[in-house]
Amino acid sequence: MSAVVGTLAALSVGAAPSAVAADTQSKQWYLEPMQAEKMWKVSTGEGVKIAVIDSGVNANTPSLKGQVLVDEVPKAVNYAATDDYSGHGTTMAELIAGTGAEDGIQGLAPGAKIVPYRVQLEGLKAGLEKEKTPQSWEALRAAADTDAKIISMSFGGMSTEEGRAAIKYAASRGKLLVAAVGNDGYAALPAAYPYVVGVAAANSSLEVSDFSATGYADLAAPGEAIPTWCDETFRSYCEDNGTSQATALASAAAALIWSAHPDWTVNQVTRALIDTAGRTWPKDEPSKYAGYGFIRPRVVLENPNYDAGAANVDPLAKVNRGDLLAKSAEKSDKTSPSPSPSASAPAPSQAQEEASTGGTSAAGSSAATSDDSNTVWITLGAAAAVIVVGGVGAAVVRARRAR
Repeated sequence: MSAVVGTLAALSVGAAPSAVAADTQSKQWYLEPMQAEKMWKVSTGEGVKIAVIDSGVNANTPSLKGQVLVDEVPKAVNYAATDDYSGHGTTMAELIAGTGAEDGIQGLAPGAKIVPYRVQLEGLKAGLEKEKTPQSWEALRAAADTDAKIISMSFGGMSTEEGRAAIKYAASRGKLLVAAVGNDGYAALPAAYPYVVGVAAANSSLEVSDFSATGYADLAAPGEAIPTWCDETFRSYCEDNGTSQATALASAAAALIWSAHPDWTVNQVTRALIDTAGRTWPKDEPSKYAGYGFIRPRVVLENPNYDAGAANVDPLAKVNRGDLLAKSAEKSDKTSPSPSPSASAPAPSQAQEEASTGGTSAAGSSAATSDDSNTVWITLGAAAAVIVVGGVGAAVVRARRAR
């Protein structure tokens, strides 16, 4: 890709990203094939708030100055929200809404705003500091009661009953819940829960990453060789891999769409992401590797008359085993089944799902080879999307999430 993304004009849809410096952003390989410049002329994500539940968000990095709404974190869960103890949460925030200032990470939705939630994940030292930091499910419940439209969860955990209940509560409040499917073969909670959009990772060759967990993906997004803060000192960027990064970018894609269509419901935004995703397999037979395909928000944004379908019908109601919003809106409708366990796949055990960020592990960070069954080739540009899943990928319906 070109080493420089051009300066964008300020539009009524929000402040355009600053001119891109040559180093960090030249490594954001996905911006050009996703046609970020073209999308930003329609939407930058302005007006959309995204709750980032993670290790905290450093609001003072050059790319995040003015982008973080720490004052909107509910008091019950706002302990040290901008004290990022690992650098992970700050990276996620920059991938979503960074301005790119001073060669920082360029966010895919630079007009959106971040509401930071610092929770107990790996990297947080035990002791009084940990005791004061809320659990992820507590932050999720708090975020559900705010006006944040999207809740981005680039971690694995919440395997308790409190976590399960918090997911259901947030979904019932009309929030778009986006979570990493996990790395190295472990299907991650909260992505495995009903009413959560699970995101798989792909590389610059547009293949599903071999570390990306299978069976719970709804969508795929860039997740390999992504600029990432090296650590909590915020001195330099490194390249890293993980379904964490893919989740942040999928959240940003949703923000671009929701900003362009502020009257849409979570069902319509989700349906638009699913219907426009790049794939070659039938939509009713989602791949266990990439779900419904690779995110392509451009397809929605380039059509001002895009029809996202029914506002009160969950496009994932079948796999979610119910439709919370429909049941809330039509309590008398007895045809909507209650959420029930899926028999197709077990939920991850608590031992597998101790709260952790979804970054790279040493066991798997390279992409699949072209003859592997999880290979996904995607053309994201002006040409039609072409996705080829080798082996059994296209024919296998995902083992879907258990309650």
